[in-house]
Amino acid sequence: MAESRVDGEQSPMIRNGVDKWLAGIVLLLGVWGLAQLSAPENGSWAQVPGTLGRVRILRFRASVGALIVGQKAQLCYGVENARSVRIAPVAATVDPSPNRCMEIGPRHTTHYTIMAVGYDGSVATRSLTLAVQAPLPEVPEVREFALAMPASTTAVAAAP
Repeated sequence: MAESRVDGEQSPMIRNGVDKWLAGIVLLLGVWGLAQLSAPENGSWAQVPGTLGRVRILRFRASVGALIVGQKAQLCYGVENARSVRIAPVAATVDPSPNRCMEIGPRHTTHYTIMAVGYDGSVATRSLTLAVQAPLPEVPEVREFALAMPASTTAVAAAP
C-alpha cells in the first residue's frame, strides 16, 4: 500500500518503484537500439533450432538425373526450423537436418516429395522425379568369326 504524506512529497517507496520502472524502460530501449544498429541486412538472427522462424527446405535433389534399373543414387535434403520431415515414398525415418543424404535404388521412375512441418505449424514441400530406364539389351559377344565358302563352286573361264 502506498504511503501518503501531508507535505506533498512522494514517499521513498513510490519514488523507488518509479525509478525501477524508468530504469527498465531505458534498458529495453537501449537493447532495442543496439539490435537495430547491429541487425544483419536480411533481418535474420542466428536461431536456436526449433525456436523461431518458418520452416524452409534448403535443398532437395538426387545425385543423378536418371538411373538404369539396379543402379543406386543419393537422395539429398536439407531443412531449417523443421519439427518433422517426411519423404514419400521412402519408408525409412528421416530426421530434420540442414544437410543429409540417403541411398536409394528405385526399380522404376519415381516421384519423390519432401514435406517439412515447422514448430509454428507451417508446412513446406518440394518434389522431384528420378527417371529409371530399363537395362540395355545384352549384345552377344563375338568370340570367333569364320567365313565359309560353299562346297561346290564352279569356275567359269572366260573365252579367249
